[in-house]
Amino acid sequence: MPAAKTNLFARIERGDVIILDGAMGTELQRRGVPMDRVAWSAAALATHPEVIRAIHEDYIRAGADVIITNSFGSSRHVLEPAGLGDRVALLNRRSVELAKEARDRAAAGRDVAIAGSISSWIAEGDAKNTPTPAAARASYGEQAALLAEAGADLLVLEMMRDVEQSRICVEAASATGLPVWVGFTCKLGVDGRTVVLRNRERDLPFADSLGPVMAACGSVLAVMHSDLDATDPALDIVFGKWRGPVAIYPHSGDWTPPNWVFSNVIAPADFARLAEGWVGRGAQIVGGCCGLGPEHIQRLSQKLGGRRVAPRCR
Repeated sequence: MPAAKTNLFARIERGDVIILDGAMGTELQRRGVPMDRVAWSAAALATHPEVIRAIHEDYIRAGADVIITNSFGSSRHVLEPAGLGDRVALLNRRSVELAKEARDRAAAGRDVAIAGSISSWIAEGDAKNTPTPAAARASYGEQAALLAEAGADLLVLEMMRDVEQSRICVEAASATGLPVWVGFTCKLGVDGRTVVLRNRERDLPFADSLGPVMAACGSVLAVMHSDLDATDPALDIVFGKWRGPVAIYPHSGDWTPPNWVFSNVIAPADFARLAEGWVGRGAQIVGGCCGLGPEHIQRLSQKLGGRRVAPRCR
């Protein structure tokens, strides 16, 4: 078992706060890399690998204990419509290789784990392109195996926002034998109080979705790519239904496909103060999603590095 992997899970077991990295796709965009309308950030693996590696390096130097591969949109059911179907294996393996290269360059002997990203992203972000259950099972299974074989220390499932597709994704990832972190994307419903999944077609109560998905073998539950104002209410639900480690990595800004709009992005110091509150409540793994970059992660590391959480997350 790789040293970074062994050390990460020992640290989680003893209750250490773990610093996750920030966004990859929106950081690529911020640095001038165009987002692909079909595959979003995945196309950058073919066109701008050096920028991906540099972003990983910046997050490591900012203090991240875990970096997430740029494979968010690299499943076959996304890459084929983007004209990259013949490069599924190459690009997924490359996403892990770039993270490894960044770790070799920037970690300076510090243990940094690599999380292979698999997401619910579909071609063009359009619900009409949602794969059938059989196609999803094949696509997610292929991607999970590729990331595991390339050397990912764990798999992180991102933007889970329904039950059926999410369970398929968790089952495919867990078949690799790697630890699986499950990231749910939440928002407040029309009543301004109920936490729902940010589903493509209808609001699904988060409280009803969490159990059926996590029963498929997730080891860490994350509230990710979620609105800041939904994070604390989502935590209320998580702590009532889940006894394992909890991760938080929300977004800040807005989305006009295929680009992120960096409007009213929370300041790094303000974000770190919010994160300190989440850790105080029992969240153990903290980072950022869309709109949040290396400066945000540096503030998190400065404020929360070296801390431990309450016993409920151990």
